[in-house]
Amino acid sequence: MPVTAPMRAARPARIPNQREAADGTTAVGTTVDHLTETYRAHYRSLLGLAALLLDDTASCEDVVQEAFIRVHSARKRVRDPEKTLAYLRQTVVNLSRSALRRRILGLKLLTKPMPDMASAEEGAYDQLERDSLIKAMKGLQRRQREVLVLRYFADMTEAQVAETLGISLGSVKAYGSRGIAALRTAMGATA
Repeated sequence: MPVTAPMRAARPARIPNQREAADGTTAVGTTVDHLTETYRAHYRSLLGLAALLLDDTASCEDVVQEAFIRVHSARKRVRDPEKTLAYLRQTVVNLSRSALRRRILGLKLLTKPMPDMASAEEGAYDQLERDSLIKAMKGLQRRQREVLVLRYFADMTEAQVAETLGISLGSVKAYGSRGIAALRTAMGATA
């Protein structure tokens, strides 16, 4: 197996100071010193700007820090150091908008909690109860069954049931109470 010599590590780029930039010996752009001064002078005002756009302090601090990182990365493109603060403000606004968009999207994508589902055993038990109720209802007299179905399944009042069936209110009460008693007896015998 051939042995290769290790590659030399690249030297980090030297960051020019303000004096060198003024002399014109280095590339034009916002210097790190100027960005540091801007940070010290305007951090709180930028944090206040973010606070007006966002609702929690942690997000505001994150947005302002990210804005400084982005402007620092693009400092060679900021040719006029006087515009550094304007770039920072615009970056804070854009990052705040993005944070709000992510929050809104996250809220939209949150799944709705599933309703409590009955277990298979509960479903089978409910089906057995329903079957036994239907069987017991079929065993009732015709008028008792009609009164109970209209009163409890159609959710009608006793007066509405009386009008629908063309019988008196007293008859509805009598058929209803006798039908319920018969259902209790029939359901109790199957349970």
